Amino acid sequence: MKRIRLTDGSGRWFDKEKAKVWEEDTNFDGNNHISCATGSQWDHELLYRTVGGVYVLHHWSQWEGSCESYEEISADDAAVWLVANDHDEINVPEIQEKIAALEIE
Repeated sequence: MKRIRLTDGSGRWFDKEKAKVWEEDTNFDGNNHISCATGSQWDHELLYRTVGGVYVLHHWSQWEGSCESYEEISADDAAVWLVANDHDEINVPEIQEKIAALEIE
């Protein structure tokens, strides 16, 4: 078991090994890979879905002195993050509905 504590000071945690994880997508600008999640070559994000269905955003930076964070986000925010990072084929009904609602016809 790999316990990861949320950085909100609540004391809550999740098991990283049991959670579903999605990685950020990147675009190559000719020199660097730029995160689609953050728009930066230095700042990065991953999204976790815990066994209990809670979405946790992991943010970290390559900048010296920066701290990583783990924060709970809503299913709506998770859907936006997943679409921005080209993860449209999600086998989670609540997220599929939220992703479909983002489509402009």
